[in-house]
Amino acid sequence: MKPTQESYTPTFAGTFVVEFAPGEFTSGLKAIEGFDAGQTMALLGRDRITKGPKAYTSVQCGRGKEDHIELNSDLVYINHSCEPNVAFDLSSADRTKWNLRALKRIEPGTFLTFFYPSTEWDMDQPFTCQCKTPTCLGMIQGAKYLSRKQLVAREFASPWILEEVDERDKNGKAVSRL
Repeated sequence: MKPTQESYTPTFAGTFVVEFAPGEFTSGLKAIEGFDAGQTMALLGRDRITKGPKAYTSVQCGRGKEDHIELNSDLVYINHSCEPNVAFDLSSADRTKWNLRALKRIEPGTFLTFFYPSTEWDMDQPFTCQCKTPTCLGMIQGAKYLSRKQLVAREFASPWILEEVDERDKNGKAVSRL
């Protein structure tokens, strides 16, 4: 569950700040400092993630049905974009190395965005994208509904997502395991 403005305590003070806005799904996370492309921006750490059920606030961390984590930090405010500037890299077998990584140069004051299907096979709450980028896909439902080409065009997709896409395409049908 996302903290409200009233209950908010920064978890990455000096690095990120939540900009609260009225309305549902309108708040976002901004970088306070600049980051270079490829730079690790934050380690998720065991104290900042918990295993949880698939939910609109969770991030999928593997191929299994129960492979979802809650971020329990400012990072839960990173919104979706079809042209993301960050990625959740959860590909290491060592969970202490899971991180948020910059996909491109990020200037101070920039809102952070990630491509939700880069970690999500079949989203808990599909939605109509509002990113208004030239490559906007419109309806965001998860990687299950996208081609491999659409996924890799976003600069990062989790290894299990690409494995599922390859398996789906090889078998000629959607994989329902996730």
